[in-house]
Amino acid sequence: MSGEFITRIIGMIVFGLVGWEVGILLGGRVDTQSVRYILTLSLAGAALGLLITPYVVLRPIRNVRNAIRTASAQQVVSGIAGLVVGLIASALLALPLSFLPSPWGRALPAVFAVIMGYLGTFIGVMRHRDFFALMSGRMSREVSREDNIVLLDTSVIIDGRIADISHTGFISGTMVVPRFVLNEIQHIADSPDPLRRARGRRGLDMLNRLQKESVVPIRVADLDIEDVRDVDDKLVMLAKRLRAPIITNDYNLNRVAELQGVTVLNINELANAVRAVVLPGETLSVSIIQEGKELGQGVGYLDDGTMVVVENGRRHIGQTISVVVTKVLQTAAGRMIFAQIEGAR
Repeated sequence: MSGEFITRIIGMIVFGLVGWEVGILLGGRVDTQSVRYILTLSLAGAALGLLITPYVVLRPIRNVRNAIRTASAQQVVSGIAGLVVGLIASALLALPLSFLPSPWGRALPAVFAVIMGYLGTFIGVMRHRDFFALMSGRMSREVSREDNIVLLDTSVIIDGRIADISHTGFISGTMVVPRFVLNEIQHIADSPDPLRRARGRRGLDMLNRLQKESVVPIRVADLDIEDVRDVDDKLVMLAKRLRAPIITNDYNLNRVAELQGVTVLNINELANAVRAVVLPGETLSVSIIQEGKELGQGVGYLDDGTMVVVENGRRHIGQTISVVVTKVLQTAAGRMIFAQIEGAR
């Protein structure tokens, strides 16, 4: 037997009993006329229950189930909280309503419980953003009470160098990863593109390493900015709210944050700043590994990754030679050193 058939039978019995009670109430004394009322209303109630029960029971249940499936976790939590508040309010009203004359004193408490429960759930779901904004505001105040915090963005976590920097002690405060940044890393890790998926998984591995090895506290905070979808915009607005700097290596985020007065700690700028200073006229030992863009040029790299372009160095590819620095050029991509072979004119 299907669930709908069983529901129709139960509805037929329930509505038939209701019709029976109504017939007794209307018939008054027991006689032929009252028996007619009772039988007629009982049969009418049974027929009505058989007909409409699936529409008043099964379909609302299906609608609620579908709504829960499509609703966000915030809406579900807010709806449950609203339902609890509505039932508490109806319980407070039940006692005074019970003193009303019968049948109102028996019916109204149950009716108000249904109405208040529905209103509480409806308001909770419709105003879930305000509810969680209030909660996130409270959490933001709790985070802001800490002496010193820095926010990590997606790019710097995937980059991985923040794990090594945290060991040096240059970061003295708590490193905070907002929940929406973690969600973006998880989304990248689930990407169908192999390169993006590898980057996302590297980010998750870096977070795990930070939590296990970092010498400064790191935690994931349930902080969010409502009505803003872009992760970078969320991060900048959150940094302004908490008055906290952002650690990143994203050039665009760096510029946008600076325009809005947010302090940015750029890993690439730090890496450039701590590279050894090389002046024109100094002698370096460089391994030539490839040819340059211009005719006869060879290219090598220092230990810190700085590119060295050597004039007439193409014929020395695969060799380690001594070169003399002629010019140092700082670009947006980093630092480049131009040199010539020692002893060459």
